[in-house]
Formats: sequence, C-alpha cells, structure tokens
Amino acid sequence: MDIHKNARLTLLSREALALYVLQQGFTRKAAAAAFRVSARTAGKWVFRYQSDGMAGLLDRSSRPRSSPSRLAGELTAQVIELRRGHMPGYQIARRTGLSPASVSRILRRARLSRWRDLNPPPPVLRYEHPRPGDLLHLDIKGMTRFGEVSLRGDGRLRGKKQHPGFLALHVAVDDHSRLAFTQILPDQKAHTTIGFLRDALAFFATHGVTVRSLLTDNGSSYRSQIFRQACAAMQLTHRRTRPYTPRTNGKAERFIQTALREWAYAKHWLNSAQRDLHLKPWNDFYNLKRPHGSLNYNSPISRIGNETTS
Repeated sequence: MDIHKNARLTLLSREALALYVLQQGFTRKAAAAAFRVSARTAGKWVFRYQSDGMAGLLDRSSRPRSSPSRLAGELTAQVIELRRGHMPGYQIARRTGLSPASVSRILRRARLSRWRDLNPPPPVLRYEHPRPGDLLHLDIKGMTRFGEVSLRGDGRLRGKKQHPGFLALHVAVDDHSRLAFTQILPDQKAHTTIGFLRDALAFFATHGVTVRSLLTDNGSSYRSQIFRQACAAMQLTHRRTRPYTPRTNGKAERFIQTALREWAYAKHWLNSAQRDLHLKPWNDFYNLKRPHGSLNYNSPISRIGNETTS
C-alpha cells in the first residue's frame, strides 16, 4: 500500500473521515477537528473518495503533471549519446547549446556523470570444474615476521626497532572441492614455490586427488623458466591469469582473505612464530569442519569422499 511515511491518516482513517462527512452529515471543518487535520486535508480526502472510491485515498506522486521547462527528449538523447562517446560535459554544453548545469542534470539522471560509469567493469563469470584436481589455484601472500611486541600503558604497541623480515604464505586451493593446502615459507622464489607445489601435490594425493592443471597469477616465480620446466616434468598444464585481473584466480584470493581474517588477524599473537604454529590446525579445520557458502554450507572434504585427515 502506497502511504507516505509521515502521513497522519492511514487508509482506513481517510475512509472513516470521508464517511464521517458523506454519511453522517458532519461538516468538513468538524471532521477536520475530529481527525486532527486541516480543513483543506479533510476536503481533499472527501473529494477523492467521492470521485475514485478507495483507490483515491492512496497517496499520489508529487511529480507535476507537466514540466514546461523540461528539455526535449531528442536533446536529452543527444547529450547521452555524446557522453557515451567520452565527451566531457563542458564540450557537450558547447555542442548542444545547453548550460553546463542542464548537461550535468541530464548526465546525473542517466548515471553517466563519472568517467568510470562509461566503462563499467565486466560481469563476474563464476565457474567450477566438475572434478577434484581438474584445476588447482596457486597464490602467495606476503606476511610480516614480528616478535617481542608488548603493549604500553597508553595502548600503543612497542616492539623491535629493526624490522625482523618477511615470510610468504603459499596457498593451493582445489577449484571443485575448495580443499586447501598452505605453508609458511621464507620467500617467494621459484625454487621455494616448486618445493611447495610438490608438497601440495603430495597432500592432495593423500586425499585421492590427482592434480591435472594449475592456475596462477603473473608473479615472478610463476613466470620463471624453472617453474615452467617443473610443471612439464610433473605433467601439469600451467595457465596464468590475465594481468591485473585477480578475480580470475578468485578462489585463491578469497581463501587468503578468509585465512587472514580467521587465522592471521584472529587474535593478538605474541610473535609470528606463535601465529605460524596455528596455521596448520586452522587449515585442518577449514578443510574438515568449516562450512563453505559455495558448497551449500558443507565442508570442502565433503566433495572429496575421503575423510582422511592431512
């Protein structure tokens, strides 16, 4: 039912007011006093009830019936067409003879005011391979090593002045089941990445999954010749995502977000070593027990059919 949020009278109250005048014979002024509205409001609802019945008691649009100063449709279409040709607003105003304010209003109504509106991002194409092992997503997230952090009385953290260095979180996620394998390693170099890949293949083999192809981003370790040779030796088809399109490797990207939220930043760790020790227990929980939204809130292991723990 279309009733204004600040309306004093509901639909039934408007009907009662109209009947108060039309059937009971009270004046509009008396009806207005009884229902605590103005005489003009009372007269409006009585007139609308007489002419349209219950349908006339609904709130109407506040838009005027006519707008003589509104621009013609052909001129509006011309402004929109020029804008879709990536023409700035001030040039459109000069070309059409309109004021910049009029052009701005047209573009705002058409939702073409910003440059990014002219090139909207392509729709996300979701995909899922039919069998476990058809595609393995690989990715690396840089992590900070830290230690000896204490809390001051004013709430600020205090730690070593010298930066203790970095680590690398290597992840491998099966496209079909979302089963994941992770390791914290000292760097992101090609030899380290190849060693992680071998461990990942062994992990998935324990669950009866034979990996057939890989999908990675364009990191230096994945583009290296020795990584390409290692994939060929392992009989793996290696594909890389298009540059600057992390959504293509979205399952690994999303897994990293989940790991950071539920493991790395879930609590205040005393040092990075303590944090890293909790990675494997959390990864086991993710694989065996944690409900996954894209799997109808089942755990990734439910799509493997093998309850063997890692």
